[in-house]
Amino acid sequence: MKTNFVEELTWRGLLHNIMPGTEEQLQKEQTAAYIGFDPTADSLHIGSLVQIILLMHLQKAGHKPIALVGGATGMIGDPSGKSAERNLLDEHTLEKNIAGVKATLERFIDFNSDASTAAELVNNYDWMKDISFLDFARDIGKHITVNYMMAKDSVKKRFEADAKEGMSFTEFTYQLIQGYDFLHLYKAKNCLLQIGGSDQWGNITTGTELIRRKVQGKAYALTSPLVTKADGTKFGKTEGGNIWLDAERTSPYKFYQYWLNASDVDAEKYIKIFTFLDKDTIDKLVEEHYEAPHLRVLQKKVAKEVTVMTHGQEAYENALKASTILFGKSTANDLKNLDQQTFLDVFEGVPQAEINRNDLEEGINIVEALNEKSGFLKSNGEARRALKENSISVNKEKVNDTCTLSTTDLIADKFVLLQRGKRNYFLLKIKS
Repeated sequence: MKTNFVEELTWRGLLHNIMPGTEEQLQKEQTAAYIGFDPTADSLHIGSLVQIILLMHLQKAGHKPIALVGGATGMIGDPSGKSAERNLLDEHTLEKNIAGVKATLERFIDFNSDASTAAELVNNYDWMKDISFLDFARDIGKHITVNYMMAKDSVKKRFEADAKEGMSFTEFTYQLIQGYDFLHLYKAKNCLLQIGGSDQWGNITTGTELIRRKVQGKAYALTSPLVTKADGTKFGKTEGGNIWLDAERTSPYKFYQYWLNASDVDAEKYIKIFTFLDKDTIDKLVEEHYEAPHLRVLQKKVAKEVTVMTHGQEAYENALKASTILFGKSTANDLKNLDQQTFLDVFEGVPQAEINRNDLEEGINIVEALNEKSGFLKSNGEARRALKENSISVNKEKVNDTCTLSTTDLIADKFVLLQRGKRNYFLLKIKS
């Protein structure tokens, strides 16, 4: 039996607002529903993951997901939740970004099966490009009043926030254009439902109103809450920027670490929102976690589930191995199996010095490497004492004062890892 989509979202904390009759429609018959994705970059970041997961739940519940990539609206910019107008994108950048967004979505949602629930990807530029301004004003604009548009929170907030700057006509028309998308999909694809984040409620209901006024149709709306973090910092952001769903932009190791470092409060929320584990399993995990919070059961489970879903089992296992390298019993072999980006991510912030490849080809004595070549230790005497105490490792393997570094010690053909004690690291890096 197919799950009740609305019930599923409700217990997971994924339901914010719903138009009356939406649940009844979804229970009555297979329903096509769409979510819009902004092509502001050639990948999506984890801020879009909730919307992707909503489409996955929709498909699992036996309905038909439509992912709309805003090739037309991407040229304008959505004012919802923004304090300033964003830069407009040129056509070449948009095309590249749309291809990247599509590739990301295809990793999560089934677009290719013969099932009636197979997802579709559409680009609103395809139906907006041939509409003239006069046609749009005459056929669409007359159905929605300025009073109606001004009453929307996304518009009111912008006016209240900065009365002097205000809002351009371009941005003001965004909700009307998004409303037209819904009307087009309603007519062309029998799409009866639009889903989005809670900041999209105004834009979505403009669409349902346009459908009612223009074609006397009945359409529905559903939104999810915006994910927040317990400490008040923005979800999906780190000091290094966005956490992306593309391994080229955010390595699986860094992706895994983001979830692993969640607070207990956030991990309890994330396991419902970002995984497909059932309620009983989640309840047991929460109970187990709070019996021994230091074991971080919830964080580890969330990090595993989301990393496997996004990057696959092998990438998760590599991220897991990499995460034990700093504090676990890893070997030189483990280090050498890391790709360069993951290695740099693991040892981010570790002090380093550059050396010439020629010196390494000739061989560098370990005492020289620890002091003169790196400055890791303050003197040759300190280096010799540390070696005598058996506290020096090269690439995680203990060495003595007879050790000579060579090119065979290189990790990713570029690095040698020096270590004193358990947690004092230093990188030697080949000059590029």
